[in-house]
Amino acid sequence: MITVAAGDLGVRKGAVVVSGHTGPMTSAPRVQRITTRNAAFQQWQSLLTNRTKRHRAGELLVQGVRPVTLAVESGWTVRTWLVDAERPLSSWAHAMLDRVRTRRFEVSTELMRELGGKDDDAPELLAVVEMPPDDLGRVPVGDGFLGVVLDRPTSPGNVGTVARSLDAFGGSGLVVAGHAADPYDPRAVRASTGSIFAVPTVRVPSGREVLDWVAERRSGGRPLTLVGTDEDGDVELAAHDLTGPTLVLTGNETSGLSSAWREACDVMVSIPMLGSASSLNAASATTVVLYEAVRQRRSVAL
Repeated sequence: MITVAAGDLGVRKGAVVVSGHTGPMTSAPRVQRITTRNAAFQQWQSLLTNRTKRHRAGELLVQGVRPVTLAVESGWTVRTWLVDAERPLSSWAHAMLDRVRTRRFEVSTELMRELGGKDDDAPELLAVVEMPPDDLGRVPVGDGFLGVVLDRPTSPGNVGTVARSLDAFGGSGLVVAGHAADPYDPRAVRASTGSIFAVPTVRVPSGREVLDWVAERRSGGRPLTLVGTDEDGDVELAAHDLTGPTLVLTGNETSGLSSAWREACDVMVSIPMLGSASSLNAASATTVVLYEAVRQRRSVAL
């Protein structure tokens, strides 16, 4: 969590309130003002650019109306609000500030523009939110389970796009396994359009943790099927039954699924390719599989 001394350059003294409070408060949070690139600003900037510092702090800086809204609506803890000190706030911004009463900083428009990531516009409101624990228990597994494991993805954009697709198709959770792109990288959050906050997302160091978790769910009566994707899969996607609890496995953008993941799969499916392209982007292929699963499930329900 960011702490700011009263004597920091460009900071006005003010009381710090308990963060993440969402209920009624007897008084409004006191506000501190940031007008220079002091230690507090540098810490917020590092949340955007430095993965190690982001995870050491256990928080990320959220940009954009939809991502901020989804973070709040999905119950993520907002530790700090950053507001543009030089213009009136919209009704949306006021609603967010009223909904989560926590520590607040008024930041100059110039500095907000730097933190907002857009050269031509400064956001009126940014949120510093707490990262949830990387616990597979956060991913609910019911009869209609539909989840994704990304094996060592290198592109934050692909991670965010898969989160967005899972959200769109009612998926249950996303697991990012191995040495991989950070799902809390600003590029991943932007690609997800905020869905990273709506879909439980968990990072694990290797596939072993996932397979142990799958074994526990299976022993508890959930017949999870592990479905891998590959251009040389054993069966065409539409021919495989995806109506039961399904965990889709998508490999690294360059090397595909590791041999260990391939051995763990119950089935390897292929997506028909009719044009000159030899394969699909990892996020695109995953989205196609998710769509087919939902299509089959809706057909059964009719």
